[in-house]
Amino acid sequence: MEDFEDYPELTRAALPQAVLSVLSHGENHGYAIAEALRRHGFTRIKGGTLYPLLKRLEEQKLTQHLWAHEHAGPPRKLFKLTPQGEAELQRAEAAWAGMTHALSEIRTTSQEKS
Repeated sequence: MEDFEDYPELTRAALPQAVLSVLSHGENHGYAIAEALRRHGFTRIKGGTLYPLLKRLEEQKLTQHLWAHEHAGPPRKLFKLTPQGEAELQRAEAAWAGMTHALSEIRTTSQEKS
């Protein structure tokens, strides 16, 4: 499989949806979000990319944070989807599927005319 991270524009376009998808499985802290992204192919994502994105998603009311106070160590910031974030994730998934379909149709149509 081609490494999609060789296409930075594609990665930038997909990253907000990927983060919302990770959070659709439950609240999580930044490091765990980054690890989930890495497991699924976003291997070059760094904190300098992820944390500003998490802040933007929160400013857009798609996520919110809360502080988890654990017995050991300092409190950790946990992120979770808001209802608006869940709706945006569904909208983004539909748009991505539409784009995939359109690209497939273009390839098929172009090949048929050749």
